[in-house]
Amino acid sequence: MALADLSPSYANTQLHLHSSSQLSFLSTHLSFHRRHSLRPLPRTRNARISCSVASNEAPVAVQAQDQKIKPECFGVFCTTYDLKAEEETKSWKKLINIAVSGAAGMISNHLLFKLAAGEVFGPDQPIAFKLLGSERSFQALEGVAMELEDSLFPLLREVSIGIDPYDVFQDVEWALLIGAKPRGPGMERADLLDINGQIFAEQGKALNAVASRNVKVMVVGNPCNTNPLSSLSFMIVFPFLCSALICMKNAPNIPAKNFHALTRLDENRAKCQLALKAGVFYDKVSNVTIWGNHSTTQVPDFLNARINGLPVKEVIKDIKWLEEEFTEKRGGVLIQKWGRSSAASTAVSIVDAMKSLVTPTPEGDWFSSGVYTTGNPYGIAEGIVFSMPCRSKGDGDYELVKDVIFDEYLLKRITKTEAELLAEKRCVAHLTGEGIAFCDLPEDTMLPGEM
Repeated sequence: MALADLSPSYANTQLHLHSSSQLSFLSTHLSFHRRHSLRPLPRTRNARISCSVASNEAPVAVQAQDQKIKPECFGVFCTTYDLKAEEETKSWKKLINIAVSGAAGMISNHLLFKLAAGEVFGPDQPIAFKLLGSERSFQALEGVAMELEDSLFPLLREVSIGIDPYDVFQDVEWALLIGAKPRGPGMERADLLDINGQIFAEQGKALNAVASRNVKVMVVGNPCNTNPLSSLSFMIVFPFLCSALICMKNAPNIPAKNFHALTRLDENRAKCQLALKAGVFYDKVSNVTIWGNHSTTQVPDFLNARINGLPVKEVIKDIKWLEEEFTEKRGGVLIQKWGRSSAASTAVSIVDAMKSLVTPTPEGDWFSSGVYTTGNPYGIAEGIVFSMPCRSKGDGDYELVKDVIFDEYLLKRITKTEAELLAEKRCVAHLTGEGIAFCDLPEDTMLPGEM
């Protein structure tokens, strides 16, 4: 890698273009100062560098008058997507802009490479990554971008990195909000809700201001900087159905139906457990629903699930296992064994959740997602984000499934998780514009492995 100093005149020119706010200025300054300490030869406005990696000789800057100026892009991604408009329309689909927060974390480290490989949008769909980090994680964010460079993904045409959501979320069509603050020692659940709620409120405002009007928002909210080697690792799965509600309420210009809270990992885990118990491969399990919250009160639904097309109760006769062991939280067990919360399987579930929205749902089946309850057909309290069964035509939209059945056991558990989410909503009312917050949380939701 050839090294070159950033000339004062070049730095001043570029920083002047992106100093609309103090934070934006800081983001730009960090981006340029650190990038160009690793990049070969500073570029002039019309210069083009063929690659960010040099051998024994510094790369030659070639004049290109029609070169697109991307002062926030990273390395080689500043020069690759430079086709003329008519060539773009003939050769490629329109570029999809994907924003990822917590982009330097472990989940993103798995997720980004699956997206870049075309696992969601297909082998002929170019994408651009807009990666959001923090001042503390910025150097790691550059490392992620360098790995993406070295992977030579033909579909990944642009990568930009920054710490200001108002810059990073510009014109994005998908926003995957992964980063959240982990629970620390002695931290009350209400405090965690407030701290992370402020993060998602700000990101909601940024999306409302600069993102595409039809942006699809998926809230994951897992702590992105947990350390598996730490002897004191305080980790909690942040209640991100509540954070999805906060984000949505702070983005009134974006349709409420466009906001999702990830519960697909729990659906995948439930399918795996049913398959193991029934002695079949997991592709034989369908119609699994996760109702409610991602916590100890969440409800994996075995009443409507099917194995080889048959109701689960006709295949698995062990009702005690279904009502007790099947509904235990696998995440807590994984933390105990692995020493940290899941990352790779979470990334896979994000990919699955995205594919469920851009691919038609198989006939007769459905998928789970945390969505806005207003207008739901189940009698669940309106005005919250709640995991429910959905179907999609593959156009990014969804509809709630109406042909589901309930029994007393299922309704009792749904009522419990509903009460928890309503309590969380009251606790963050100051962040959703619904008055003064009042916290009366019924119980904690820390998993066994997180104690």
